[in-house]
Amino acid sequence: MHTLGVPFLLFWLIWGHSCALGGKVNKHKPWIEASYHGVITENMDTVLLDPPLVALDKDAPVPYAGEICAFKINGDDAPFEAVVLNRTSGEGVLRASSPVDCENQKEYTFIIQAYDCGAGPSGANWKKSHKAVVHIQVDDVNEFSPIFRESLYKASITEGKIYDSILQVEAWDQDCSPQYSQICNYEIVTAGTPFAIDRNGNIRNTERLSYDKQQSYKIMVTAFDCGQKRAKEDVVVHIEVKPVCKPGWQGWNKWVDYEPGTGSKQLFPKMHLETCGGPLSGVKAMVELQTNHIGKGCDRETYSEKSLQKLCGAASGSTDLLPAPSPSTNWTAALLTDSGRDSDLIYRFDGRQAANVPDHVVPQNLTDQFTIATWMKHGPSPGLRAEKETLLCSSDKTEMNRHHYSLYVHNCRLVFLLRRDFTQLDTFRPAEFHWKLEQICDKEWHYYVINVEFPAVTLFVDGVTYEPYLVTDDWPIHASKIDTQLTVGACWQGGEVATPRFTQYFRGSLSGLTIRPGRIETQKVISCLQACKEGLDINSLESLAKDIKFHFNPAQSVLVVEGEDVDSINTAMTKVSYINSRQFPTPGLRRLHITTTVQCFGEDTCLSIPDIKAVVMVLPPSEPRITIAGSNRLVRPASDLRGPLGVAPFKELHITSTVMKGDGFSGPRRPGVMEVMHNLDYCDVLVIGEELNPDRESLEIHHSALLGKHLDATNSTSGISIYGVDSMAHYEQALRQVRYRNWRPANLSERRFRLTCSELNGRYTSNEFNLEVSVLHHSAPVEHANHMAVQSQYMRPIHHPLMMHSLNSHMSGSAPPAATVVIVVCIAALVVIVVIGVYRIHATHQEGSREDEDEVKDAEEEWDNSALTITVNPMEALGDEVRQEEHEEEEEEEEEELVGGVTSAESENSDEEEDDDEGREAAKERKQKGKLGWDSSSITY
Repeated sequence: MHTLGVPFLLFWLIWGHSCALGGKVNKHKPWIEASYHGVITENMDTVLLDPPLVALDKDAPVPYAGEICAFKINGDDAPFEAVVLNRTSGEGVLRASSPVDCENQKEYTFIIQAYDCGAGPSGANWKKSHKAVVHIQVDDVNEFSPIFRESLYKASITEGKIYDSILQVEAWDQDCSPQYSQICNYEIVTAGTPFAIDRNGNIRNTERLSYDKQQSYKIMVTAFDCGQKRAKEDVVVHIEVKPVCKPGWQGWNKWVDYEPGTGSKQLFPKMHLETCGGPLSGVKAMVELQTNHIGKGCDRETYSEKSLQKLCGAASGSTDLLPAPSPSTNWTAALLTDSGRDSDLIYRFDGRQAANVPDHVVPQNLTDQFTIATWMKHGPSPGLRAEKETLLCSSDKTEMNRHHYSLYVHNCRLVFLLRRDFTQLDTFRPAEFHWKLEQICDKEWHYYVINVEFPAVTLFVDGVTYEPYLVTDDWPIHASKIDTQLTVGACWQGGEVATPRFTQYFRGSLSGLTIRPGRIETQKVISCLQACKEGLDINSLESLAKDIKFHFNPAQSVLVVEGEDVDSINTAMTKVSYINSRQFPTPGLRRLHITTTVQCFGEDTCLSIPDIKAVVMVLPPSEPRITIAGSNRLVRPASDLRGPLGVAPFKELHITSTVMKGDGFSGPRRPGVMEVMHNLDYCDVLVIGEELNPDRESLEIHHSALLGKHLDATNSTSGISIYGVDSMAHYEQALRQVRYRNWRPANLSERRFRLTCSELNGRYTSNEFNLEVSVLHHSAPVEHANHMAVQSQYMRPIHHPLMMHSLNSHMSGSAPPAATVVIVVCIAALVVIVVIGVYRIHATHQEGSREDEDEVKDAEEEWDNSALTITVNPMEALGDEVRQEEHEEEEEEEEEELVGGVTSAESENSDEEEDDDEGREAAKERKQKGKLGWDSSSITY
């Protein structure tokens, strides 16, 4: 310690002497360079100075006076600080005190001074250097990507030309240095485009463009700065190719989707006519909707002919000569069918098929007024000399070959023959009526109606009236006893030939051939029967200019628009719409064809406007699911079946229809099931098994049940059919009025029926609803009755199957013996209860044997249900007893007696006398209510 203390003492002596001398020790101020130049990279903190930051002091090596203690920067806004690295050598460093961003400031200039440490540790009498100028330059970092000044660039060019520059795109960069802030290159990202771009962003086409080939181009362009950093987002450039002015319609879509149920939809909302500036005096445009491939010429209701006639208000009494094949209408079974679409029944005749209509179907007396109607599709007859093609013919069945009336086609002429019988006047009468029309051989569907008001005959084709161009007279037919034969598709030749045969075969397609005697059809009904449910329409008629003229054809498949002003024509054409009023339209394509004629002043035609061909796509409708629900079993006493009204098997019937809905066209929707309302066209109740026996049973519906509804009904031993286009609610009401009667129900065990309903002639059908009608029999009181049929006061019906359950599943593995004991005890208790119940029931039946039959009948009606099923679960009974502990004590005791959960001790100590008293009271109550007679055959136990 002594040796170390001497140097320290000497140091303190020298230091004290220096302090005493004061400023005399620190004689010189520090020295630094006059100026410094530095460089710092943005977002870094180290500054590279030239020359390095070093301060010198001539007082060195004197402590403090010859040392450098600090560098100070003058200027509050300079984000820098100077730090002394070595006080003795005077070395220092300049660094950023906060982040430096070149984009905010590229250069900094400030003053720096060096300070020595003064005369001693306290820093007193310090000296500072002169002021040196520091100039700092911030080096840029390529941290920003180029950005385009516009988010979208658009340009248009005319087809067939080469452009030096179509348009110029421009990008910029936020970096501060010229190297990184300048855009050095542009590039087209989209491959295979006929365009190029230079370093300045000018886009040009590399080949001549064609409007017919492509009307517009969409290309993506990117940019690079001089540091080869790519633009963060590419820019879209739309280049539209304009055609060399060609007259024609522009702005229309070739494909239009139509959603069912949306009403009228505009077809060309943005269409306009380009006339290239020429003066016009008039424009005429014809829009044609081509639907020949849909159904029978267009989208019509595909109900059966009877249902359609009922829907349109036609008079009843028509006979369908081409019905769907069935056991009762089997004469069409051998004919060729071409069902087409949506259950639309069509018969196709190829010159080799025909059908004889049964005599019981044919109207025997047509009278002077009658109507023949049919759908027909027919083309030119093959061969040079065309033969007669008969649609309908009534001729002699045997011996002779006289045609009483017939409808046939000959050389594309429609001819109706009507030979009347001799009357008091033996004179020539009109006999043949001829029509020559284009529709007869145009291979398209048309609806023909012949109204006969003898001697006048009128033809309607698609609702338009046509008078015969030729009428020939003939002698009436002599009356005879020869039977006639009505034939469809040919004419029957039963006489004057060795072998009776068909002749004059028809070649074409027929549908809905009907004949109605005694009345003629009205124009309104005819128009309804052949009306198209789809067509063209014009929205907002009031917005059309006054000089616009337009008219439709009867089917609204052709629209003609005329006007003098092009703008008015353009407005009118944007209003042209398509409409389909069917709830479930036929899906598929409908073609549109637009022809245009332009007139110039003093000329007939001056511009040629190309035709337009477009397509309307009718999307498939949501298919309905028709559901019939209700009670599937009906048990009624025999007296009900014998009653004057019988029973109503479908009294609890309900008919609903649902569709699946997903994402709608009008916006996203959650998929799910939605109930819809629509019509039905028939419901059939079929007898399953043996047909009805008219001697003892019937299935019928009273005419009053159909009043106020568009419904009719037919019945037979096979069942009953209700038909007509009407709502589901009306069908539901009518079916609930169907009555089943049986005059001899004693031999009836069960009678089963099957109900199905249809919409659109079988296009959508319901589920098969099966119903079983049974008789609730009762037996006369006998000594040995089926006592198991009556519920004992000690047990209640349990509707669960007999199953073995453990009370606690976690204990089942450790206590099977205890469960066995409980089961045995419960079964023993049950046997005792059954014996007691049998005794009481026997006594009850003996006391009630003197009740009259009316009381029995009332009791039967009270127990109007299916066969009684009693299934006893002893373990469940025990579980019920355990659960009853939560109730009041009195209710618990009573419930234990009803359930039959009796312990072994209770079984041994049961008081039979008390049970007998309770049994007598129960017997009195049953005597007051009436005695039940049970048929043991209907009970399962």
